[in-house]
Amino acid sequence: MRPIRFIKTASLVGAAALAVTSEQASAQSSITLYGVADVSVRYLTNSNAKNDNRLYMTNGAITNSRWGLRGSEDLGGGLKAIFDLESGINLQDGSASDSQRIFNRNAYVGLSSSQFGTLTLGRQKTPLFDLLGDTYDPLTVGNYNETSWLPGALGAGLYADNAVKYTGTFSGLTVAAMYSFGTNSESTGEGGFSGQVPGHLGAGNMYGFTLSYMAGPLSVAAGVQQNSDNSNHKQTIFNANAVYAFSSTKLYVGYLHSKDDTGFVDSALAQQTLVPGVDIVKGSGRIDNGPFAGVTWEATRALTLTGAAYYDHMSNAAIGDGQLGSGYRYTFVALAEYALSKRTEVYGTVDFNKVSGAASVELPGRNNQTGVALGLRTIF
Repeated sequence: MRPIRFIKTASLVGAAALAVTSEQASAQSSITLYGVADVSVRYLTNSNAKNDNRLYMTNGAITNSRWGLRGSEDLGGGLKAIFDLESGINLQDGSASDSQRIFNRNAYVGLSSSQFGTLTLGRQKTPLFDLLGDTYDPLTVGNYNETSWLPGALGAGLYADNAVKYTGTFSGLTVAAMYSFGTNSESTGEGGFSGQVPGHLGAGNMYGFTLSYMAGPLSVAAGVQQNSDNSNHKQTIFNANAVYAFSSTKLYVGYLHSKDDTGFVDSALAQQTLVPGVDIVKGSGRIDNGPFAGVTWEATRALTLTGAAYYDHMSNAAIGDGQLGSGYRYTFVALAEYALSKRTEVYGTVDFNKVSGAASVELPGRNNQTGVALGLRTIF
């Protein structure tokens, strides 16, 4: 019996020592597992060229499902080393949302100072995505193609590879800047931004700047972003946004402007066949002007209602047969969210799209489309 008691005592001492060591380590560094599990059942009209309706399960209405690891180490003097690795998942079948990347949503490391701001390196959100997703888009850049087309296309994908990013907040003013060297691949196809071309330092890169300011209930922001393809064709984006909060209500208004010579916007929005190099021609000078607006209302502590509207007037847009034209597209979205707890909610959403002229290629069949969905989301 004595040996057993000895082993037990030694184990207790070892466990206590490990606990002390862990406590000391946790005071200096931390790693957090986090994520969102969000799935919905959606009904969509005119879902293909034959105008068939469709009932299916898909990712969430407002947030893509994802999981990630986020960590920090206290270096002293208000300075921390930080990292974030985040991967999108499709809850409906368990697959990765990007089969080419393990961490398609974030993969960066950096330094964060309580006084001077944060510098990060790797794959990460653009400053424009930070603005829209965190504050200025009433749908936080919606997940369905039918509700996220405006920021997704005019924001040029909203993520950047091989990027250096700085963010700093000073007395209500937040400054953000990013420079991306481009992607690692030699070619991403017509309209893609592949970058890192030997001997052509200006080709394939991306840069962006944003300024935002919060003063009581009012938040305002503006910025510019430019993307280049390997032939040094450019897409230039300007944005301006405002949010006003009062009582239990928030009012949103924003504007995105894009001039695109890369063919990216034509390729990203087309749901009908457009042939690269024939129908989608670089240097066409496509122009998009996209205002949007919305409102959210906390009807009760559990129930939040959101309405949003997105509009795009386009010119010099590819319409097929090598022709260019002008047109418009608008989308209306209604969303109701009911919180079952601080982390879990059920929701329902209805959205309507209508196109005209050159925008007709952005829907697969008729010139209108309606979606209805019910979903469940939990955050961990």
